[in-house]
Amino acid sequence: MKHFKYTINGNIYSVTVNKVEDTVAEVEVNGTPYQVAMDKPAKKHVVTIKRPAQAPTTSSGTPLVSRPAAASTAKAVKSPLPGIILSIDCKVGDTVKKGQKILVLEAMKMENTIPADQNGTIVEIKVSKGDAVLEGAELVIIK
Repeated sequence: MKHFKYTINGNIYSVTVNKVEDTVAEVEVNGTPYQVAMDKPAKKHVVTIKRPAQAPTTSSGTPLVSRPAAASTAKAVKSPLPGIILSIDCKVGDTVKKGQKILVLEAMKMENTIPADQNGTIVEIKVSKGDAVLEGAELVIIK
C-alpha cells in the first residue's frame, strides 16, 4: 500500500494505492474507493544478477591492487515517507548534531520531525518550504 497527498486547484487529496493488477488499480481518494483503468499494464519488477567483473591482473597474472578512493563523509538525509515540507529549521553552513531537528514533514495529517542522522555541517538543502516530496527523496546533505 502506498500513500500520497496531492493538492489540485487548492484542494487536498489523500490517495492510497491498495492494489495494482495488470491494467486496473484499486485506489482510495479521501476514503472513497475507486477502480482505475490504466492504458498500459503496471511494470513488473525484474531482478537481474550480474557476475562481478574479474579483478585486473598484470601481464604475469598477478592481481593488481589499487587503493580505494577516499570515502566522502557527505550524507543525504532522506524522506522516510511522502509528504509536504512544513518548515526547514537549518541553513547551509549550520553545524548540527545527530538527532537535532532539521525540518518538519507533514504526512497523512501528522507533523513528523526529521532529525540529522550524523554530526556535521549542512552543505546543501535540496527542498523548500511547501515542497511535496516522495519517500526516499534527498532533503538535506550533511558533511
